[in-house]
Amino acid sequence: MSWAAWVEFAGSVCPLTPLENWLREQGGGAAYGSGFVEHYLVPILYPASLSRELQWGLGSVVLVLNALVYTAVIWRARGRAVPPW
Repeated sequence: MSWAAWVEFAGSVCPLTPLENWLREQGGGAAYGSGFVEHYLVPILYPASLSRELQWGLGSVVLVLNALVYTAVIWRARGRAVPPW
């Protein structure tokens, strides 16, 4: 975790990315110019088909689920039965 934080705070590239690109090239593949997160994770988290309305909907679902979980945890901590949802 400290390594990841250092890479983010320093604004540098993870040392494993150049190694991965070099290994890809050695194996006959193409290297990529961005970092690991931009290359692999951003397209999954933010696909091209993701509209603004869908982002709002997904964000709302996350907030509602989070509120339900926190409510259940608080109820249980107070010694009450968990609400029946």
